[in-house]
Amino acid sequence: MLVAFNKPFGVLCQFSGEGDTLANYIDLKNIYPAGRLDKDSEGLLLLTDNGKLQHQISHPKFDKEKTYIVQVDGQITPEAITQLAKGVTLKDGLTKPAKAKIINTPDWLWDRKPPVRFRKNIPTSWLELKITEGKNRQVRRMTAHLGFPTLRLIRTQIGDWSLTNIKPGCYEPL
Repeated sequence: MLVAFNKPFGVLCQFSGEGDTLANYIDLKNIYPAGRLDKDSEGLLLLTDNGKLQHQISHPKFDKEKTYIVQVDGQITPEAITQLAKGVTLKDGLTKPAKAKIINTPDWLWDRKPPVRFRKNIPTSWLELKITEGKNRQVRRMTAHLGFPTLRLIRTQIGDWSLTNIKPGCYEPL
């Protein structure tokens, strides 16, 4: 079984423990996340009961491309996009090159609860970022390193699986 879940902001990628967990949204037994999204991130989370498939989705050696829509603080520059495409040197090393492009605010975007902070004098901008690694909080660290802290991070695709039309907090068998 493979399930696509649209993880809302603030939900932990685990079924047990304190706080808002997957158990509050998914009533299926014996399925486990294939990879993770941090508490502050939203979007596509794949879950499966197949250990081999879980490994193929989540292990970096398989280079499964993950697509993110990212809202950043400030007006992202072409130079920052070029740097993302070359790789960014973080404390744990150089990231693999990313596919990055500036985009308009997505028209399909749902409201986030709580909303992203708004500052009248500092614009925000959006980019699409595709990576094949999964270092801890990698996208956030990459954009912050370039001077554009991430305000909102939504994963929309993992390999051929996408989030299309799944509302936040809902899941669909694939």
